[in-house]
Amino acid sequence: MLLRIFTTILLLVISFSPYAATTLVAVAANFSKPMSEIAIEFEKVTGHSAKLSLGSSGKFVSQIENGGPFDVLLSADETGPQKLTQEGYAVLNSQFTYALGKLVLWSATPGYVDDQGTVLSTGNFKHIAIADPKLAPYGAAAMEVLKNKGLQAKLQSIMVMGENIAQTYQFVSTGNAELGFIALSQVIDNGKINKGSAWMIPNTDYSPIKQGAVLLKLGANNPAAQALLDYLKSAPALAIIEKYGYGLPK
Repeated sequence: MLLRIFTTILLLVISFSPYAATTLVAVAANFSKPMSEIAIEFEKVTGHSAKLSLGSSGKFVSQIENGGPFDVLLSADETGPQKLTQEGYAVLNSQFTYALGKLVLWSATPGYVDDQGTVLSTGNFKHIAIADPKLAPYGAAAMEVLKNKGLQAKLQSIMVMGENIAQTYQFVSTGNAELGFIALSQVIDNGKINKGSAWMIPNTDYSPIKQGAVLLKLGANNPAAQALLDYLKSAPALAIIEKYGYGLPK
């Protein structure tokens, strides 16, 4: 706690600069709400601004490998940042875990999803939404849950694949799928899920979703890029991250 307070004070003292800069940040879709808040506070504290681009982690990696103009990647996993570092697109030793993602099974219909997730095996639904596991870590986690429950083959034919977790949420919220696997951050409000119905999937049912941040080579000389990564570790940023249901890295 003392370290976080010290980091915050240090940011207030040294980060604010009359030479304000802007950093372009690739942000995993699940992290859109907290990052939008963080970006506002970041600008207040440092004078720098962060321009956010939202999408799937897998697509961002491909875009960066093909010359995408990003300074920072906030991925939904650690694999993407590691790959970019190994390939020379990211700065060595700049990667860290900024949040631990949480997966929920959610329906826009109140009372539809029970708190044990038995609806997956007993429900008479026509579609279930899942983010593309090849592109989105939350989709890979969802497939892991289904596989562990022996339901992957049974539900495969009625899966609706979202390009990213934002599109997956849209499928469920509009009723195009009766239920779906999404990020807790998409439906949490003041620490509670106040709309629809959900099963809070135990962390033991899927591999940890360690969301990794990394400084990209294009942002190596951009003061706003490094300042943003520093700010993500500060107490105010961590409080916002936790407010949206994420676990904090130890």
